[in-house]
Amino acid sequence: MADMEITFGGNKKINAAWHGFEIKTDQPKSAGGEGSAPTPFDLFLASLGTCAGIYAVDFMRNRNLSTEGFKIIVSFNFDPESRLVKKVAMKMRLPPDFPPQYRDAILKAAGLCAVKRHLQDPPEFEITAD
Repeated sequence: MADMEITFGGNKKINAAWHGFEIKTDQPKSAGGEGSAPTPFDLFLASLGTCAGIYAVDFMRNRNLSTEGFKIIVSFNFDPESRLVKKVAMKMRLPPDFPPQYRDAILKAAGLCAVKRHLQDPPEFEITAD
């Protein structure tokens, strides 16, 4: 099992050490934090779009297609009662010269994202203390 170290950074800051990176999080000022970094949930939501994005960019680069102007707009529908995300919608803005014959294939490639696949087949969670 791979280990990620989570440390307390003061006030509402929580940091993660992973693969040589320090990933910083904080809470917004309205929640008692300093607003100095994204919240953990913000990072989770961003991971959905950035993961799909790398699969799409790799698809284009592997075919020597331009990535100029490429972006993904990610929208989230939240359930007001549970306050959980009920739907994630991603709209790719493809480069103007993107070949139409690759449209379905790039959508499929973006759908291979490991973050999305983990949501579809979630891991078991275990929390212990010592």
